[in-house]
Amino acid sequence: MSNTTNNKRRKFIKSSTLIATGSVMAPLFGNTTDQLNTEVDPFKDDGRIIGHGDFKYRIDKQWGTQNLNKYPVMDCHEMVQDKAGRLLLLTNHPKNNMIIYDRSGKVLDTWTLGLKGAHGLTISNEGGEEFLYIATTSDHKVFKTDLEGKIIMELDYPKETGKYESAEKYHPTETAIGPNGDIYIADGYGLDYIIQYNSKGEYIRFWGGKGDGRDNFDCCHGITLDERDKANPCLLITSRSKQEFKRFSLDGNHLETITLPGCWICRPVIKGDYLFFAVLVTKTWGAYDGCIAVLDKDHKVISFPGADTPVYQNGILTAPQYDDLSFLNPHDVCIDDDGNIYVPQWMSGRTYPYKLERI
Repeated sequence: MSNTTNNKRRKFIKSSTLIATGSVMAPLFGNTTDQLNTEVDPFKDDGRIIGHGDFKYRIDKQWGTQNLNKYPVMDCHEMVQDKAGRLLLLTNHPKNNMIIYDRSGKVLDTWTLGLKGAHGLTISNEGGEEFLYIATTSDHKVFKTDLEGKIIMELDYPKETGKYESAEKYHPTETAIGPNGDIYIADGYGLDYIIQYNSKGEYIRFWGGKGDGRDNFDCCHGITLDERDKANPCLLITSRSKQEFKRFSLDGNHLETITLPGCWICRPVIKGDYLFFAVLVTKTWGAYDGCIAVLDKDHKVISFPGADTPVYQNGILTAPQYDDLSFLNPHDVCIDDDGNIYVPQWMSGRTYPYKLERI
């Protein structure tokens, strides 16, 4: 792609999207332009090979594409796979919060809770039955549902912490479920606290908050349970605006901070021994410059699908350079049992998820 095309592309994006540099309101409520960048074909270079080392993929940008009138979406925020192999996509379109695909890209079912701020999606196997936890930013709640969308539990704003004057201060972005069923909620677009409940929804504790300390966060956008060390499970929590993620014990004690320069990472996703991130932004809001990161058990990046080869200098990661072709604000990853990755995207002109076929 020529420099002239690149300049036109970025100029158009800057003027036509609602992403505002330095603004928290755009990522908070997921406002999406209905107008896709007409100067850039979102399916350009479909079928290319991206990634590095043992983690290379053929990108299929049309895998999930549907008729917008029949299956409307705004932002495609997150995606999980159930034990039947179905792929469940969470969107913030109030008429269509959930789209359920098979692995071929065929839509099997849809349902909605009428949510405009549906953002975080976690699946949990509880006694052989699977449940979903949906964090919604503009509704200031977390919902537990079955796979058909029946609401089992609602968790309101955490007034027990003494930190919230009202529900309007609370904008949860993600959840994680502990080995004993405890529920951890990341208030990523609110006050940056992690709130812990038991499986019945009874308040236990909170920690974090916005700040620069090792126990603090700056946009704790994503959280997940890490059980790769079976004897010592922990929580991985992103501090997206700081371009880092942190390890915490299950009772909220800081264990480690891992910095990924140039990576505004959304949520951690673990598959086997490896950790995957959607990197929403590598340089600046207002341009499509995200990628995917694959990390080994030592938290070292070994592949950057959509960017250049990972490089470490004196043990420090060099900020990735986006390939300017692959993604439009990747927001999440879902990895199937064959190692294929499905990528929902935010603020992408209402595109549907891409598929990265493992090769």
